[in-house]
Amino acid sequence: MNPYPDWLSPGDNAWQLVAATLVGLMSLPGIAVLYGGIVQKKWAVNTMLMAFTGFSLVLVVWVLWGFKMGFGEPLKLGPGILRAAVGIPHTILSSNNQQQAVIPLLDGTMPKFRFSETTLAYFQFVFAAITPLLFLGSVVGRMSFKVWLIFVPLWSTLAYSVNAFLLWGGGWWGQAGALDYSGGYVIHLAAGTTGFVAAAVIGPRLARDREHAVPNNLPMAAVGAGVLWLGWNGFNGGDPYFSGADASLAVINTNLTTAVALLTWVLWDIFASKQRKPTFLGAINGMITGLVAITPAAGYVNSFGAMIIGVVASSLVWMSWNWLGRTRLFKKVDDTLGVFHTHGVAGLSGGLLVGILADPKIVVYLGGGTGQDVAYSGWLWGHHPKQILIQAGAAATVIVWDAFVTFVILKVLGLFMKLRLPDEVLETGDLGVHDEEAYPDESLVTGRRVEPVFTAPAAAVASKPAEPVED
Repeated sequence: MNPYPDWLSPGDNAWQLVAATLVGLMSLPGIAVLYGGIVQKKWAVNTMLMAFTGFSLVLVVWVLWGFKMGFGEPLKLGPGILRAAVGIPHTILSSNNQQQAVIPLLDGTMPKFRFSETTLAYFQFVFAAITPLLFLGSVVGRMSFKVWLIFVPLWSTLAYSVNAFLLWGGGWWGQAGALDYSGGYVIHLAAGTTGFVAAAVIGPRLARDREHAVPNNLPMAAVGAGVLWLGWNGFNGGDPYFSGADASLAVINTNLTTAVALLTWVLWDIFASKQRKPTFLGAINGMITGLVAITPAAGYVNSFGAMIIGVVASSLVWMSWNWLGRTRLFKKVDDTLGVFHTHGVAGLSGGLLVGILADPKIVVYLGGGTGQDVAYSGWLWGHHPKQILIQAGAAATVIVWDAFVTFVILKVLGLFMKLRLPDEVLETGDLGVHDEEAYPDESLVTGRRVEPVFTAPAAAVASKPAEPVED
């Protein structure tokens, strides 16, 4: 018996599943413990539970109808962009999903996949799942948990599936030549846009919580950040769909940009911040910025271009965070963890930079004896701004559509339920929402009453005569 059909490559299949698992680890536990460590102590449980439930909700939506909406046959809704804006909703819960994977509109324009549809579906699921978890960072600390459970499936259906089809599923912008290697637009720009609009519609945290938003566990945040960084090897390394040379280049570019971006942010903190001191949270923001910015470009640029992206994107996001973030609008809109900056601005920066820095000598797919190598040329190499204009158009579409969908979903839900938790619940956080605490009182953990240590008042100590000391 032969476990491998003629079309299946054990190496490619194994790498796609490993890469998908790495991306899944970025969500659970990566985002869960990163966000769970950065938020205030009283919101740690709520943040982690929203991450786990969001991940679960997207998987159910994905197998029932989302995957085919993003990567199936086009649902022709009208002329122009509407002819190829989203796929026909359809389940993959059947006995025939072990066949060779195919994206219908890309069939014939790229090499045949050498793994099954289930592998492709799971690989694309983990990308769909991490997106709501990213914009969760904009609304933690006040969003109703019940609203979250409804919002995630609706947004994944109406926004994410459209983004994925337009750029990755052979949709209108993909046909126009827009480049988004691994989700700078589909995931990060979408998350930044959605998070900002959601934060504006839902409203801010308690004023006291905004003023004293102290992380509850930086070592835990460090673990989450580390999982995020190394998990990104699967995020970008898996997107050529083949375990070839371009996957290897994408991995080294990802790590190089991230390292440069982290160091750039630290230097900005040292020389330009109000405190003139480096901070660990700043380093994490620089790291995330680098990971996000290289995502749309990882397999299209050379490694020198990757370093440029790290410096430029980190500088732009640092300015956005520290300067733009202090303007009246951003003080009014409470983006809890700055997702607009580290994902929205970074994703847009990386997407535009690939339009400048894409190197035609970087081959994504070898042409072989009969075809031409697949490569792309940015403004710097092609001496023409066409690619950057295409990138800008695709970005504008994602921003406008996702902002519209987010606003409409939340406004409609707001007619039937409160989007924001009541102030009395916001006072207690996890206890009020879940009746749990991340760090419960010691007496609750041990079951023993802990007596407070009595300290005599200073005045009483001073008035007490000194005891004689025996020789």
